[in-house]
Amino acid sequence: MLLRLVTVLLVCSAIAPLHAAIINESYAFAKLGDPKYAVNFTHYDYANPAAPKGGKITLAVVGTYDNFNRYASRGNPGVGTDTLYDGLFTTSDDEPGSYYPLIAESARYPADFHWMEVAINPHAQFQNGTPITAQDVAFTFQKFMTEGVPQFRAAYRGVTVSALNRLTVRIEMPKPDKDRLLSWLTLPVLPEAFWHNKKFNEPLGYPPLASGPYRVTSYKSGQFIQYSRVKNYWAANLPVNRGRFNFDTIRYDYYLDDNVAFEAFKAGAYDLREESSAKKWATQYRGRNFDSHAIVKSTTPNTVSTDTRWLAFNNEKALFADRRVREALTLAFDFEWMNKALFYGAYTRTSSYFQNTDYAAQGYPKADELVLLAPYKAQLPPEIFTHEYAPPRSSGSGFDRGNLLKAMQLLNDAGWHVKNQQLVNDKTGQPFRFELLMRSGSQNDWALPFQHSLARLGIQVTLRQTDSSQFLRRLREGDYDMIPSLYQAMPWPSADMQIIWQSDYIDSSWNTARVKDPLVDHFVKAIVAHQGDEKALRPLGKALDRLLLWNAYMIPMWYNAEQRLACWDKFSHPAIKPAFTTGLENWWYDVNKAGRLPADRR
Repeated sequence: MLLRLVTVLLVCSAIAPLHAAIINESYAFAKLGDPKYAVNFTHYDYANPAAPKGGKITLAVVGTYDNFNRYASRGNPGVGTDTLYDGLFTTSDDEPGSYYPLIAESARYPADFHWMEVAINPHAQFQNGTPITAQDVAFTFQKFMTEGVPQFRAAYRGVTVSALNRLTVRIEMPKPDKDRLLSWLTLPVLPEAFWHNKKFNEPLGYPPLASGPYRVTSYKSGQFIQYSRVKNYWAANLPVNRGRFNFDTIRYDYYLDDNVAFEAFKAGAYDLREESSAKKWATQYRGRNFDSHAIVKSTTPNTVSTDTRWLAFNNEKALFADRRVREALTLAFDFEWMNKALFYGAYTRTSSYFQNTDYAAQGYPKADELVLLAPYKAQLPPEIFTHEYAPPRSSGSGFDRGNLLKAMQLLNDAGWHVKNQQLVNDKTGQPFRFELLMRSGSQNDWALPFQHSLARLGIQVTLRQTDSSQFLRRLREGDYDMIPSLYQAMPWPSADMQIIWQSDYIDSSWNTARVKDPLVDHFVKAIVAHQGDEKALRPLGKALDRLLLWNAYMIPMWYNAEQRLACWDKFSHPAIKPAFTTGLENWWYDVNKAGRLPADRR
């Protein structure tokens, strides 16, 4: 009897760890919820699997470029260079945070996502026909860790990636972290044979060996890049690619000024334009080609998470250390007048870092937010608990005396007073002056009215426009006082928040406002720790939103309530538009439409 009991106990103890170490296998993953597309899906809903291949599309870029390495720590990479390499998995454009196999076939992993083993498609190959192997994936990770940007090394510290065999790669996390592990799945896979003796953090003056659906076939540095479809692209008929990447040729022409680029579009020098200037859209999209519908216009409402525009203070500068100063300058930004006089009412004022989502802080904080905020009440702006956040509104007259008086009172309270028509610091006598850095050729017509409004407060602002290469260099180095910032749409508070706001990533160019705030760090870390838990993320996202807004780290500018596109009428696209992008990869050249255009515009 005793022997039988011992045997049963031994068997049970052997079985228990097997149950604890159940290994899952999947073809797709989602950071929140479940992937939209089932294992046997044939194509994305927004792609037409019968779309014809062929034709050419020419697009425009304002600025310049000098190299083909998107991941170099200096230089200005060419447009489209971020698409040269495929990743193990890829995302869809009609759902946030889902991943489907591209170079990979499937992956196995434990329930806690402590590690993952990815099986590579045996047909995967680079554009020269050499196979993509697990060693290429492991090499890529090491290249990013040793020569990549600082924020990547910080995010993946302690992570190891190794090739188990030719077609299996394993990633191990220092602790379970589903979000970070899934983000790794889209890392571009580099060919070791090409990159092993090259510096990954240095510019590359010629096109690299790639793996994606297009290769660079012609270029002139700073003037144009031409991509051609890879006719024998091994992944063309995978479900994630079917009906996509239909143009034989995609050419990008560079212009130094957007006004010149617009005139070139009307003359037929390029085919498609997304219009960012509401004034141009309202007043200049006219003429024979528009009347004849050779050029067609369309607008699409932005109903999902939306890119927003801000003016970022460099919060490391002592000049902007006092929140009252930042609030005063925000009051001087007269959006209502600009929107009426310059933008024909086409813009909506930015009011959240999670614009158009359920994570935007609206109204007063609710109980679940107060639970998170209350322990730090003494360190938080008091308005978080007593006011609903809204950007300051003006009368729209062009001279809002009320807002300027409020701004002056805040400046006085912060130790600044006007002397001899200059705002100076009471203690040091330092005049209040700073530089607003802008990219030349972009839409900067708002800057002069803002400068004029600040001059009424005795503040001297120098408007500095630089070419795109200088702008990018100064952005990377934090060499600015104030800078326009495009804040990328975020459907939910993802782990990317740490790269944008956390102090550890201050050297990352994504932390445009150069914020170092222990409370911001605290809430960002809580968001990272609760990835995948929508119930926890909702109050955390709103609490962080309130903290950032009421601290006035950036001046809210605007966002487009709709997308405005104009194109020469020679393209077609599926009836279903992807929710989170224009979806140009799904368009195709329509020979019937093109045949109705003049011969030199086809």
